[in-house]
Amino acid sequence: MSLDLVRELGARDHHLAVLVTLRPDGTPSTSVVNAGVLPHPVTGRDVVAFVARGATAKLANLRANPLVSLVFRAGWEWVAVHGDAELAGPDDDLPGLAGDRLRALLRDIYASAGGRHPDLDVYDDVMVRERRTAVLVEPVRFATNPPGTDHEEHP
Repeated sequence: MSLDLVRELGARDHHLAVLVTLRPDGTPSTSVVNAGVLPHPVTGRDVVAFVARGATAKLANLRANPLVSLVFRAGWEWVAVHGDAELAGPDDDLPGLAGDRLRALLRDIYASAGGRHPDLDVYDDVMVRERRTAVLVEPVRFATNPPGTDHEEHP
């Protein structure tokens, strides 16, 4: 399985994914994010990425334990991506990423997740003001419903 299914399902449902992180007590924490696939800014390998607002529980969770799962779905089809998160933002240096590259990385993630903005300078200002952080997940494992599984919706 590859990231092709992530790209396909993401494009079919507004690039929405359920994000699962672990709280310090080991219990799961969930939220919904817009995410997309793009090359890692340092390694060039494809990763799943999203942008997180600064000072959030999800970033605190990821700093304490980088293990993450993202589940994309469209209709009854779904794919889960599991891996460790790397952070790049005002409070999280990503080795090998030059400081001026963060602005472009946040824009790239936004575009990979289906975002279109009429004024990217305004977008950049919001990213800085809200201390947005890039979250990059290199997949180590995938899960999905079995091939050929047919589902019917019942009223």
